[in-house]
This record gives sequence, C-alpha cells and structure tokens, in this order.
Amino acid sequence: MPHLAFDIAFDNTYVRELVGLYTAARPAAAPAPGLLFLNRGLADELGLDADMLAAPEGVAFLAGNTLPEGAQPIAQVYAGHQFGGFSPQLGDGRALLLGEVIDRQGHRRDIAFKGSGRTPYSRGGDGKAAVGPMLREVLIGEAMHALGIPSTRALAVAATGEMVRRDTPLPGAILTRVAASHLRVGTFQFFAARGEIDKLRTLAEYAIARHDPALAGTPGRHLALLGAVARRQAVLVAQWMNVGFIHGVMNTDNMTISGETIDYGPCAFMEAYDAATVFSSIDHGGRYAYGNQPHIARWNLARLAEALLPLMVEGDDEAAVRQAVAEVTAVIDAFPQWYAEALLRGQRAKLGLQLTQASLDADDTALADDWLALLQQGGVDFTLAWRRLSDAAAGDANPLRALFPDPSPLNAWLGRWQARCDREDAGQGGSRDGDRDGEPEGVQGTGPDRAARMRRVNPWIIPRNHRVEEALASASAQGDIRAFDDLLAALRRPYDEDPALARYAEPAPAQLAAGYQTFCGT
Repeated sequence: MPHLAFDIAFDNTYVRELVGLYTAARPAAAPAPGLLFLNRGLADELGLDADMLAAPEGVAFLAGNTLPEGAQPIAQVYAGHQFGGFSPQLGDGRALLLGEVIDRQGHRRDIAFKGSGRTPYSRGGDGKAAVGPMLREVLIGEAMHALGIPSTRALAVAATGEMVRRDTPLPGAILTRVAASHLRVGTFQFFAARGEIDKLRTLAEYAIARHDPALAGTPGRHLALLGAVARRQAVLVAQWMNVGFIHGVMNTDNMTISGETIDYGPCAFMEAYDAATVFSSIDHGGRYAYGNQPHIARWNLARLAEALLPLMVEGDDEAAVRQAVAEVTAVIDAFPQWYAEALLRGQRAKLGLQLTQASLDADDTALADDWLALLQQGGVDFTLAWRRLSDAAAGDANPLRALFPDPSPLNAWLGRWQARCDREDAGQGGSRDGDRDGEPEGVQGTGPDRAARMRRVNPWIIPRNHRVEEALASASAQGDIRAFDDLLAALRRPYDEDPALARYAEPAPAQLAAGYQTFCGT
C-alpha cells in the first residue's frame, strides 16, 4: 500500500505493549474516494492540517487507499456480553486502529477507521459501512460533544465510490473516529476468559498508565481502576439520562474504560418522555431501554470486576479470594449511589438549583422524580419541557403549560419548585425578582439569573429523529449533504434559541414518532 506524501506523527503503544490483543490488517481499497465530511476543529485539536486532509491525497488516506508512514493498522480483538450472552471472541469486524497521536493539550488519542473492510474478526461480514450510518455517527457524536457529554468523535467521513449490500445496495463510506482509547470492558474479558493472567495484567497496567496514571505502581491499583471506571460511567450515564439519550446497544464491548460514549448505531434521543422507551430494532426485550441504562451499566461493571479479580488475588488462598470478592462487590454496590449523586447534580442544574446541602437531597430527588412522573403521565416532550421550565423561571409558565394535556398537576408541582427556589434564594441572601402581579396561579418566576443558568444546561435542540433520518436519507439516496450540513450546524448550537433554527427544535409528528426504530448499520 502506498504511503502519503505528508506525515502524521503516529505513536503505536497499543501495538508495542499489547501483543495478543490485535491482528495486523490493511484497509480495503476504495475505487472512487470522495470527502463527505471533515471536522476541521477536531483536526486542529489533533495537530493535523485540515487543508491537507481535504486535498486529494488526504482524501485518499481517509478512504483507506494510502497510509501515513507511521501508521500501523490493526484490528483489535476483545470479548463481550451481547444482550447478556457471552462471546469469548469478538473484535473489530470492520474497524482498524491506525495509531495514536498526542493532541495539542498533550492527550493521547486513537485514530481509527470504521467501515474499512474485512478483518480476521469480521465473522463472515464484509467489513464495510454505508454512508447513512457513518454520517449518523457524526451527527450524534458532535451533538453529544456540544452537550458536554464525553464521546468519541468523527474526524471525517469519506465516500468509497462502491455499493455495500444490506437489505438493499447502499453507497459505501469510511468513518475516521477519534477516541481517548478503544479499551473496553470486553477487552479485559478476552484475556480473563482465556485464563491468560500475565497478559491481563499487562493490559491493566497499560489502561492505568493511559487513563489513571496517578494509580500506576500503587498498592490496590486494580481495585482502584475498577472504582475509577465505575465513577466515570456513573457520571456518563447520568448525563445520558439528563438529555434523554438512549444508547441502544450497551453490550460490554461497547462500554469504554475512558468513560466516553462509543458506538452510535441504534441510538436515539427520546422525545415524549417514557422510561420504557426503546428504539433499537434488535432490542426485542427492552434490555437497553432508557430507564434500564443505569442498571445495565452496573451489570457491565460487574463483568469488569470479574475480569479484574484474578489480578487482586495471589495464589489460591480462600481468605484472600473472599476479601477480593468483598472489595469488588463494594465497588459495584457503590455504583447506584455514585450514579444517583451524578444524576441529582445534573437535575439540580436543570431545575435551576445551586444549593447542594445533604439535607436537601431527599426533597430535591422527590422534586425531580415527580417532575419526570408528570412528563410521563402527559407524554410530554422531554427536551422542550425542561427548556420551557427555564421560561417559567423567567416568569412565563404558559409555554410550559401548553405542552401538557392537563396542566392542573403541573401547577401544583410548579408551586413546590418555586418554593424550593425561594428557599435557596433566601438562604443565599437573595430574593425573587420582585412581585409579579397577574402571573398565572402556581408560578411567579424565580428570576432572570436562574433562567439564564437553566438555558445553559437545558438544550433547545437535540438530534430529533425525524430530522436525522431526513438528512441521512438525502445524503444516501440523492448524494445531497446540504440537509446534513444544516442539521450539524444546528446541533453544534444546542442551547441557542435562534428562531432561524426553530424547525430543528420541533418534535416529530405523532405518526412519525410512533414505532420509530433505529438499526445497527452492519
């Protein structure tokens, strides 16, 4: 395979240090490369020349036809529980890790292809990807990034100029994905299932050095690694829940050690609030429903604990085994509290509350829970309800009331919320923004400062499913990416209530929302 005329300063620690966790492979040639998307901002973060990437030789690289001199493409192998069933060997069936770069902030980041052809782990698949699912990864990943949620990100999408066979032939594409790393729970499960403890230990030391360097060489570091991963996942899943994101395929091979969201296949954002919402076409039992996500995260972490357990025990001493089991169990049992704390921190911000005294925890949790119960009872749009609560904080609750088929229960809740806001303001020496004679019963407004804070954390725009499908259909069927570009621009401004972007904030018509499904794209 020819090399690029320009270079990327790849490092390849995964290749050097984790022998046995990958197989060298090469991307398939693309007959007619074309650039569909280039993330210039991300390229700059990585220290890459965006103009060079957009030039013909750069597009040839992004389509897999040429590689930089320092690239060492590999397909990673891992195991995983998929919908609860364990597969002892999975791996990158259509992905290749090209190498790692040190970005402008000094952080090590993976650069990888997705959709670049068969690998030893393709299991009969073609290893290719279609334009629609790869552009979907761009939209959702960039939306998550704009919302402040840790995420893998798309550097580029290149058309390959060939058709890939799914239910119907579709135009092919390759995604270039950037991640803090591609280490997964399933990566640990691979060596643990094979009983290769020395390699498992090498993997754990690598993960610690890369993601938790303060733990390197310390006693009890493998238990501490479990705790660090669990805390990151508690925060991540709480962030998902607070924006209505449903991952759709929370298998252990799709849970990262870094705490980044990975794999935007059958994912979607909820519209009408319902904790039982499922979008994935393959999740027949609702295992990965919106409301189940915290429980599945804990279940996945228990599988990581099992994989790490052999590193915490020397020999076959039964007392040592019991002690190690008790220690990892304590971490897994602590996860619900860590998650609840992270969820409540986010909910308080969304409710416009800043005071975080422990004495308020139960009351604030009840306030948030009862708010969500109102949304569920009324089938109210999750995103717009939170956003219109910001209007109520500014003194106008009518846009919020208009979302509810019966606003009477809402009025009682608004009274409780306003009393809580007043209590906080009084405790901080503040007060409400004057009397508001003539305001509808149940809310008088809690002040412009609170409303402004709430608008900074309650998005107006999310990737509405009908808008995503509209943009992807246009790009895939007509080769027209204007709708994609326009939607992406809006998603990068989720908190800006710009009338010019109003169409992106509107919920889908009921007939489109009913029965909406997403697919994994393989």
